[in-house]
Formats: sequence, structure tokens, C-alpha cells
Amino acid sequence: MNTQPSSPQPPSPPGSHVFSRSSYPEHLRITTILRKETVGGALLLLATVLALILANSPAADTYFALRDFRFGYEPWHLELSVGAWAADGLLAIFFFLAGLELKREFVAGDLRKFDRAVVPVAAAIGGVIVPALVYVAITATAGPEALRGWAIPTATDIAFAVAVLAVVGSSLPSALRIFLLTLAVVDDLLAISIIAFFYSEDIQAPPLLIAIIPLALYAFLAQRFPTFFQRRAWAPWVILLPIGFVVWALVHESGVHATVAGVLLGFAIPVLPKGTKAGGGDVDVRRIDVEDEDGPTQAHDVTPDGLADTLEHRIRPLSAGFAVPVFAFFSAGVAIGGLEGLISAVTDPIAVGIMVALVIGKPVGILLATAVVTKTTKASLDPDIAWVDIVGVAILAGVGFTVSLLISELGFGQGTPEDDHAKVAILAGSLIAALAAAVLLRRRNARYREIEEQEKVDADADGIPDVFEGR
Repeated sequence: MNTQPSSPQPPSPPGSHVFSRSSYPEHLRITTILRKETVGGALLLLATVLALILANSPAADTYFALRDFRFGYEPWHLELSVGAWAADGLLAIFFFLAGLELKREFVAGDLRKFDRAVVPVAAAIGGVIVPALVYVAITATAGPEALRGWAIPTATDIAFAVAVLAVVGSSLPSALRIFLLTLAVVDDLLAISIIAFFYSEDIQAPPLLIAIIPLALYAFLAQRFPTFFQRRAWAPWVILLPIGFVVWALVHESGVHATVAGVLLGFAIPVLPKGTKAGGGDVDVRRIDVEDEDGPTQAHDVTPDGLADTLEHRIRPLSAGFAVPVFAFFSAGVAIGGLEGLISAVTDPIAVGIMVALVIGKPVGILLATAVVTKTTKASLDPDIAWVDIVGVAILAGVGFTVSLLISELGFGQGTPEDDHAKVAILAGSLIAALAAAVLLRRRNARYREIEEQEKVDADADGIPDVFEGR
């Protein structure tokens, strides 16, 4: 238990610790993202519960008939089931946002600086490798088919994880928030790479090469006319979206999972405003006057919005409020088959491997990697953060859902017994991880409130809390 005094402390000198709160603009940005993801997590949970109820009710036949209903344009190989459209199409919106967030972190966020990125990046890598090894060890004797699910427990669902944080409390320290979000962002990058390299089959080169043409046009327009697309809300929907759909269709036709197209399109969007240069140092900021609740106007440093920020603000509600919940609704519906079916599912080596990997393997991998980096490099934890806090966040990272469900379908095939058992395990493992993390982090809430008060102190009245000065 951290026993530091509760009175506000002066900021540590720059460079005294690497895993820090980061800059104030980054703190504000991440706080806003987490607040939005909280709503998305609640909708995701609601859609999941509704799917499970329908799949195990007298309406099950109607639910599965709707999920398997096919429509689309066959000449383009786009006559897909509703469930496939949700997984390949709607989830591409989620991955588009992941691409935007990844690029922003590399260009203007903490990932652009090695000293700030090294701890959460290493933690994310450890959180992918160890659970995969745990799963393989448990399912090694279950046959080659079971091994196709090795990547299922590697993903962290940020929306569900943030929903848990909302239940636990809103006083989580800035350093822990940034650690969790950065870890999840890198986790997404690794998951995207896994899907592209290990779960894409029968790759057809011609459509993939042709896709470069509309992708290049899309990137040229976004890079050349960012201000136009920012100022005219209709322009991205009328100009960029149709081109993006062509890219998506060609990538889908090539055999590479279509969600990868969403990431490529996200990477094509410029992060910084036109004329702003990205470098190894801090990104240029501008000062704006913001009227505080008490009346006086304060000047705040904020990173100027680029096209990536604009599109993120416009599209995130669509992703969190519709695309991801609809995917969850059609993906999480598993006919459990009563108590006997539940026992059969959770005792399957596939399910055991997923649950153990999520609940134990994921936090162990994150903690081992964090310990190695902080013990062997100059990187260190923020003085306000105790190891018990890292343990809580590492357990919370075991909440895998959206990408885990997608990988399960890619590995085993939607509706197969293996897929059904894997989905039951994903839900059970995520629930156990969420409850365990909530109990642990809840016990630290008093300390978190002390840190939150420190992060509000602005003795020099410059609009930036003192703990962020000099970052």
C-alpha cells in the first residue's frame, strides 16, 4: 500500500521518472476518450446480455435466422450473412478508429517518445505472448483444431475495461489511465497484425494490388485537403467514404480480413494540422482562452486538432453506439444448452485455455514485462503509483471481448461447437477478470482520490495543474 502523504506535492523534476502523467493536453484527451468509451462499454454489455437471452429463449430460432440471413451483391462476393456484415463491415469502423488512435499516438501522443512508450509497449507485448503460450500449453493435447484459437486471449477490450473503471470510480490516477489506454492501443496493433498474418487465408494478389489505387487516392485527398474535410461535415461522407468502401471491398475480396482495410484507411488520415511539423520533441501547441465555471478566463495549452481528431469525434459515437454493439449482438449469442451445456462448454480444453489465459496469463505477462523493463532500464513508475495499482490494471486487461470474439469466429468458424465454447469462455474469463480487478482497484479508491486532488492544484493559476508543469 502506498503511504505517501496526502497533501499536494510539488512536481517532480523532469526526467525523474519515465512512466509519468505525460502532458496536460494528453491527460485531457485521454480523459475524454475514456469517458466516451464508458458509454460504449455499457451499450456493449447491454447488447451482449440481450444476445445471450435471445439465443437461449423460445426466440432463439428467430435470432439465429436473422444472424444467418444473407444479402448483398454476389458479383463482388459481397453476399454475406447479417453476422458476417457485422463482423467484416461494421467492425471495420471500430478498426478505422483504432488506426486513427494508433497513428495519433505515434505522431503526437506518448508513443512518439521512446522513454514514455517503453513501459506500456513492453507490457502490451508481454500481455500478448504469455496468454498465447498459456493457451497453447493447455490445449496442446486437444488436437490441431484447438490450436487455431491461440490468439483469442491476447486482446484487451478497452470499452468493457473502461466500463469497469466507471463502476469502480472516476478517480483513477492520470498515469494509470494513460498506461491502460496506451497498452490497449498497442494491444490493438498487435491484434490487427495477428489477424492480417495468421487469420487471412487464400490471399488473392490482384484485388489486393488494385486496392492500392483507391487507397492512394483516399490518402492524397485526406492529406492534400484536410481543412476542407474538417470544415464541411458532409465532405468525408460524400467523398472519402465511397472511396474507402471500394478499398474495403477489394481487401475483402483478396482474402485479407476486411477489418485490416479500416486500419489502413485510418493510417491514411493526417494527425496534425496542415503546416504543423512532427518531430522527436513535444508537438506544437496553441493557447486558447477558456472561461472557467467560476468566471475568470484561463489560457490553456492544447494540441491543435487535425483531421484525425475531427473524424474521431464524428465517428466514435457511430462506432461505440452502433457498430460494436451490433457486432456483439450477433456474435455473443451462444445457445448454452442449460446447466449440462454450460458444464460441457467450460470443461472443454479450448474454454479452459482461454479462461486461464485471460484471468492469469494476461496479467502475468503484463506484470513480468513491466518488471523487466523497470528493473533493467531507466524507466520507472510514477511515484504516485504503487505496484498494486499495476496489478489491478493488469488484471483488468484480461477483459477480452470484441477482438477476441472476432478471432474466435476466424479461427473456428461462426456457430461451430468450438466457437460456441470459446465464446462462453471469453464471456466467463472477462467477467472473472473484471470482478477481480474491480475488487482490487476499489480498495485503492481512497488513495486515488488523494492523487486526484493533487492533480487539480494550480497554485500559479496558469490553467495547468502543477503536477503537469515541466512535463
